[in-house]
Amino acid sequence: MNRMACDRDAGLRLIELGIAADRIGKLVLSFLVRLHRGPSVFLAITTITLGGGFLSGCSGPLSTMDPAGPSAEAINSIWWAMLAGAAAIFLLVGGLLAWAFVRRGDGTVSARTWIVGGGLIFPTVVLLMLLAYGLVIGERLLPRSGPDVVEVEARSSRWQWTFHHRRADGSVLSTPGVLHIPAGRPVDVVLTTQDVIHAFWVPRLAGKMDAIPGHRNVLRIEAGAPGTHPGICAEYCGIGHARHSFRVVVHDEAGWARFLAGEGA
Repeated sequence: MNRMACDRDAGLRLIELGIAADRIGKLVLSFLVRLHRGPSVFLAITTITLGGGFLSGCSGPLSTMDPAGPSAEAINSIWWAMLAGAAAIFLLVGGLLAWAFVRRGDGTVSARTWIVGGGLIFPTVVLLMLLAYGLVIGERLLPRSGPDVVEVEARSSRWQWTFHHRRADGSVLSTPGVLHIPAGRPVDVVLTTQDVIHAFWVPRLAGKMDAIPGHRNVLRIEAGAPGTHPGICAEYCGIGHARHSFRVVVHDEAGWARFLAGEGA
């Protein structure tokens, strides 16, 4: 009886696999038929659908593609510049490949021209332009002293961030898990850690930076408007890494004054 039941189950599994294979075959056939009958329309619909899906992932509380401050906007511009450079190289290679298929006649281009022009000059120019742009933008991200700069110490441990805000009278206001900053003013976050390496990252406000034992690293962040932004630890630091997160609360001028007075902590 057990053997008969096993044989019956195996037969049912084979039937289910056959049905699934038949459905997959019909889907593939339908795809090919549509592509043959109306390739331009079908490809346009497919491109729009896939493009919309990809672009929908460019926004959100942890998206670097949706910056909420000048530092994040600068980093985002570097990404777009690198994408443009990569696209230029890709289009050149693709264009040359297409030209090789469609060109007519016996005219040939010397190997020296291909190597020097396409292999040395073009990529060198593109990469040098990207390097220069990255250096200019990177210079803007460096923390520099100024009358409007706010300094906050972010002390990390497994698995919590504690932020220490220094008031004008020299006293310190500590807030575990929540970083308070004013809108429209640069903030230098001094990163320290009590145990292992952690990484401070608020994707919509700035890039990421490591907190290293025995070192004090400074990250410049700035928010353009009041709001709340999630932050995470971007360096694996143990079994509690997944919950090693924090919030950044951005205050307007009045809210910042209330926070420093101890009313909004």
